[in-house]
Amino acid sequence: MTNQLHLAAQYLAAAGISFLEKKDDDSHTNLGFSTENAILSTRKLGDKEIRLCLNYNLFTLEWNGPDIANSLKLDGTSHAEIVQWIQQMAHQYGLGIYSYDLHYDLPYKIQEDYTFTLQDKHQLETLKKHRILANTVIQQFLNDNHLSSEIRIWPHHFDTGAFTPLEDESGLAIGLGMAIPDTMIDDYYFYISAYQGHDGIDTSNFSSLTAGEWKNEGFKGAVLAISDIDHTTGVRFFNEAFQAYKN
Repeated sequence: MTNQLHLAAQYLAAAGISFLEKKDDDSHTNLGFSTENAILSTRKLGDKEIRLCLNYNLFTLEWNGPDIANSLKLDGTSHAEIVQWIQQMAHQYGLGIYSYDLHYDLPYKIQEDYTFTLQDKHQLETLKKHRILANTVIQQFLNDNHLSSEIRIWPHHFDTGAFTPLEDESGLAIGLGMAIPDTMIDDYYFYISAYQGHDGIDTSNFSSLTAGEWKNEGFKGAVLAISDIDHTTGVRFFNEAFQAYKN
């Protein structure tokens, strides 16, 4: 289900590429997540209050906006059918020409006849809860430390992320978020790292964390697998790692 959601999110990213002004940091492609509705959504498209969305509860793509409510179920629908539907709706709403043309590579290819399948409703529910946990924990951490950042999902790696410079003499910036399973951890996991310019801060001499662990090979920072953890543990992980950087 992770792969299918990752692929489904690319339709939203392609809408950002098709209809929004290009940003050097690629932020025109990133996505917001509503913890109330479990909906992944683009930024506002064009000069209209229209967004293309992915509904985790219903496993559907949706167009949302004033006097607009149009959805397409993903289960049993092919890539070609989805692109055609988005193109038709985009034209109807006056957005322009939609093109499924990504400028980055994904770990899996999608063909015209690729068909989405709701294989495991329980797993989909779990992945929804992971996204809700990520948003609420990261927001709590930002509030606790008087930091400000958007919390966005980046479609390339499909991580929920935040980034903020520290307004002090350290010159540090903090990146944190939730990543999907990869070669470092075979689970969804929280991560946090600090940067001086473009360089990650060495963590080899940091004290052990109550939960999670420090990494210093390739990725320099702290990680914590999120299966079976709660909100409190997640916030404590970020706060404890953050204090290590500040000290």
